[in-house]
Amino acid sequence: MNPTILAATTGRILRQLRHDRRTVALLVVVPTVLLTLVYFMYADQPTPPGAPSPFDRVALVMLGFFPFIIMFLVTSIAMLRERTSGTLERLLTTPLGKLDLLFGYGIAFGLAGVVQSTVAAAAAYRLLGLTTAGSAGLVVLIAAVNAVLAVALGLFCSAFARTEFQAVQFMPVVVAPQLLLCGLFVPRDQMAGWLQAVSDALPLSYAVEALQEVGAHSAPTGLMWRDVSIVAGAAVLALVLAAATLRRRSG
Repeated sequence: MNPTILAATTGRILRQLRHDRRTVALLVVVPTVLLTLVYFMYADQPTPPGAPSPFDRVALVMLGFFPFIIMFLVTSIAMLRERTSGTLERLLTTPLGKLDLLFGYGIAFGLAGVVQSTVAAAAAYRLLGLTTAGSAGLVVLIAAVNAVLAVALGLFCSAFARTEFQAVQFMPVVVAPQLLLCGLFVPRDQMAGWLQAVSDALPLSYAVEALQEVGAHSAPTGLMWRDVSIVAGAAVLALVLAAATLRRRSG
């Protein structure tokens, strides 16, 4: 990869994102609105003595999940549009390489994920009363890494779609199983053996485990850093696979 080309590509994507007001609203406003909804869903739920409140448990995971689902959706459609409009074909006739393009997307939307996670975390901690043993900064870090993972998976899946509708169809295939098996609804060690094996292969499971470590421990733990490393490694692998499957235009 060429650092100069990578920086220019990242800047171009950020400028495009900044001028798309609806996407900016989706990234920044929607997670806070959904967290507020979660807050009122659990407002009257009893909390056992010494246990985290249901809102704290669910909202902490949602802070990592919202960047994942939104970035996957936005990225897969954005890349598909660049391919179907012919923009990608023109870009790849320049010295821009596939890895420069895809890692540019990863960095740009990763930065957008930091902004999104910071706004959502600020609302959760300051307005909705979320409490965790660990710092909010670690929550934002994990959410940002999760956003990069979603970008990478979105870029990879967009290579197999010819229309925006087909790109959206990947969401229940890629996103829904990870949400169901990440440990939010049932602890992973209480699942059936084969479900636990599937859960162990899904990167979102490690993101959720890392967030739960932040919720339970005041200082970063070795398990948390291991899980963050696994999610980051999965993101890099997905970006490389996306580069290998990237087509200049839809058939």
